[in-house]
Amino acid sequence: MADAPPPAEAPAERAGFRHRVEARLAGLAFGAVNLLPLDAASALGGALARRIGPLLGVTKRARLNLRAALPELGKAETEAVIRAMWDNLGRVMFEYPHLRRIHCFGPESRVEILGVENIDRPLAAGRQIILVAGHLGNWEIAPLAAEQHGMAVAHVFRAANNSLVDRMIARMRPGLLTEFMPKGAAASRRVVAALREGMHLGMLVDQKLNDGIPVRFFGRDAMTAPALARLAMRYDLDVIPVRSERLAGAHFRLTVHPKMELPHTADRNADVAAVMAEVNALLESWIRDRPEQWLWLHRRWPD
Repeated sequence: MADAPPPAEAPAERAGFRHRVEARLAGLAFGAVNLLPLDAASALGGALARRIGPLLGVTKRARLNLRAALPELGKAETEAVIRAMWDNLGRVMFEYPHLRRIHCFGPESRVEILGVENIDRPLAAGRQIILVAGHLGNWEIAPLAAEQHGMAVAHVFRAANNSLVDRMIARMRPGLLTEFMPKGAAASRRVVAALREGMHLGMLVDQKLNDGIPVRFFGRDAMTAPALARLAMRYDLDVIPVRSERLAGAHFRLTVHPKMELPHTADRNADVAAVMAEVNALLESWIRDRPEQWLWLHRRWPD
């Protein structure tokens, strides 16, 4: 009698094996990149991603998003944006091992910071702040600059699908005054505790949230997390948008906008929707200005 076929590998086992392989490769890559000067590491990451990224299946999502959001772009322009998006993403990844060594202030700074007075005024007045940003340029520069400016900030983020790689990245982020919390129920509880401890908050608000609220974004409703508006209103926080841009290579610009004026009417739900509409409109304007620097790979809109 023929031998029975081996049991099929469970999906969780396949994912676990794949994650271990990915983490091993990522660890080797980060270790090698750490030996290079920052400019060389950034350029190498951009070059590799620019060539490999457009060939990956996930790039189909970027093409669909771009055609829907920016239909005025021709095919050649769309492909140019996609290549530049991958270039930026590759640079971000290869800049991680050097992140803590990037100076945001002083003579060795690689970061041009505009509007820092919009942070200093509320800080001097003893106000707590929510820094609002998106996945533009190198989005890790804003938390880095906040820490180097002496701000204790709890940042809410979406963890990487591979928890092993996510832990690797976490060790490369600033960590003296900064705390990073993956989205979820535990993060919601920790946010409240952090506010009570006098910390500020940082949020990337350009990703889809299935149980969010529908808010217009590039002419279509996008499920949008309302947490920042609700927190700001409940705890009387200043909402300050921060735009991150990549200039040339591993040089950056942060633009700190004036605080948003929050509505205070008898209809709290309408107030929350109005704040998130303003946030989405601001993000959209940044993306339209530099579409190649946004992460078009997200499932931001319903299919």
